[in-house]
Amino acid sequence: MKPTLVTGATGFIGWHVARKLLARGHAVRALVRPASKVRELEVEEVTGDLRDRGSLERAVAGCGLVFHVAADYRLWAKAPGELYRSNVDGTRNLLSAARDAGVERVVYTSTVGCIGIPEDRPGSEELEVHLEEMTGAYKRSKFQAEQVALEFAAAGLPVVIVNPTAPIGDHDFKPTPTGKIVVDYLKGGMPAFVDTGLNLVDVADTAEGHLLAGEHGRSGERYILGCENLTLQQILVRLAELSGGKAPRWRIPYGVAYAAGLASTGWANLTGHEPRAPLDAVKMARKKMFVSVDKAKRELGFNPGPVEGALKRAIDWFRTNGYV
Repeated sequence: MKPTLVTGATGFIGWHVARKLLARGHAVRALVRPASKVRELEVEEVTGDLRDRGSLERAVAGCGLVFHVAADYRLWAKAPGELYRSNVDGTRNLLSAARDAGVERVVYTSTVGCIGIPEDRPGSEELEVHLEEMTGAYKRSKFQAEQVALEFAAAGLPVVIVNPTAPIGDHDFKPTPTGKIVVDYLKGGMPAFVDTGLNLVDVADTAEGHLLAGEHGRSGERYILGCENLTLQQILVRLAELSGGKAPRWRIPYGVAYAAGLASTGWANLTGHEPRAPLDAVKMARKKMFVSVDKAKRELGFNPGPVEGALKRAIDWFRTNGYV
């Protein structure tokens, strides 16, 4: 069996994708940066960087399947150009290397942020959306990277795109913005909430959706990998029930949140320290990211379970590993 390459296996979704592949008997190769290491999994590590085409050629050599999960996932960066170099240029570099190496299929991990969200119904893959609608450097860079993936698919490289929503669960090392909600809540740092909403999904189901996309997805198509549409208040209530804490009852007006984000991000731009409330995150929160996963269920056989178990695993993992 040819090895399967996973980029981003040192991160949250990529780690779970690699674990699923190993459980199914795949020989997994992981692209890792020089200072990184894949934890708790027995994989072949290849040192490299998405911005280094030569390292990518070495990583894809002999591989039959590639899961491109890695991304620069930050809602604030002092130098936003870094996100474009990793997310856009890096995707082009990897897909070029995969094409030249004769890779049989690529699953590219995009984001639900690239899905159009209408006012009157959940978003879906079919709704047209444009770059001008993307908020912040992260979303814009991922939108442009998705266009790169579609270009390669149109040119003949079998590329399937998945758009995960907000995954939750164990082994959220960084943690991701979704995991940070859990950590901040457990630390008592969320006395109030804004009126926003997310689609939560168990990260293990997200990983399973990646494998299903590799098996059944159509090249050039996008598939939303999500589960439950929940307001932030509903998420905090569930966290309270599962952790034995109290759910905040006070809602912060958007104008107050915007002012806090403006001040926090302005200070971060001066100091170089990550803002507690990135302005781009506040802007994104104005829209509830509610979506439909019908296409993934219909075409991939995607069948996500309830998110309570994933929330509980996240709580336990963050507590056990010293995050709170």
